[in-house]
Amino acid sequence: MSVNPRQPDPNERMKSYLLKIATGPKMSKDLTRDEAEDALSLILNDEVSNERAAVFLIAARMKLETLEENIGYWKALDTTTISQEVKFDKLAQIAEAFDGFQRTPIFTFYTIPLLAEMGLPAYGHSALPLPPKFGITFEDLLINHYGVAADQTFEQRKTLIEQFGFGYLGTQHTHPKLDALKDLRAEIVKRPMLATMEKLLMPLQAKTNYLATNYFHPGYEESMLAVAALGGWDIAVVGNGMEGSTLYGIHKTAKLFVHLNKVGVQEKQLDAGRDLNPSTVQQIEEAFEALKEIPSTRESVTELGEQALHGKGGPAEPLIAWQAATLGLLFGRFQDVTNGYEAAHQFLKSGRCSDNFINYLKKSKQQ
Repeated sequence: MSVNPRQPDPNERMKSYLLKIATGPKMSKDLTRDEAEDALSLILNDEVSNERAAVFLIAARMKLETLEENIGYWKALDTTTISQEVKFDKLAQIAEAFDGFQRTPIFTFYTIPLLAEMGLPAYGHSALPLPPKFGITFEDLLINHYGVAADQTFEQRKTLIEQFGFGYLGTQHTHPKLDALKDLRAEIVKRPMLATMEKLLMPLQAKTNYLATNYFHPGYEESMLAVAALGGWDIAVVGNGMEGSTLYGIHKTAKLFVHLNKVGVQEKQLDAGRDLNPSTVQQIEEAFEALKEIPSTRESVTELGEQALHGKGGPAEPLIAWQAATLGLLFGRFQDVTNGYEAAHQFLKSGRCSDNFINYLKKSKQQ
């Protein structure tokens, strides 16, 4: 979107947008797609004060964003995303809640290298912990537990993904302008629209691109699916996974919306209790109950995740296997979840995934 040079200066434009969206529950008006894009662009480009930026982000969320507004906000983010091509026929991006998880340990960090071992290159897109949770994220584990340098470049992270078939990217690499808003986001406390739209960006482009992400509040999936259709994803899965994750169908039946390029949206459900045999279901249920008693810390997540990757079982193992099986199913790697689960279980049991993971960390620290 280009701004007409005859339009008012940035502060005047932002003032006009605030007058529309921040005038109370009965008087507020919606922005057009172009206005929403311009407003967020002003914030990303640091053309307005922090005070006006904060008021806008809060007012936009309190008013409730329209579909057109959300598309505009995504366009502002998409335009300023650093994006590069990678040498993969297929690539899956896993984008969970960028403020992380706190309640029960979640092991997607370890599902990602397992997916690569099973023939589906994958990477996690996240940020260092954001408000309101400041929970555990992919970047949090990689930098604050494993000691990977925080100043790695986009090119270094991309090269590792191409070499190992998996890896992780943070907004400090993919979107410095978005990453620069982390202090402002901490001050406004509540999740702005950024928390929804940042999960839909595509910093790496393969021949075929897959996305798995989550929604929490019913209704937001509509905007997310509309953006996914515009964003070039061949398959985009938006589901209500556990605590903002892509662990679908463990704690309850998960409702998924799958956008297929040139086809449209399909609705699916995943439920481990329904989709697996009774003995496997019992194993998963026992593991999930055991994890409820374990504090969700970096130490517990990494200890149990590594135990599973090394082929030593533990309560993380069946959850990682289920997650890899379901994501593989959704992205066409498996014909049914039972075969996917058995394949994932055998890969974990063999310990073959651990060597690649250890080598990835070693190479990351050498850069």
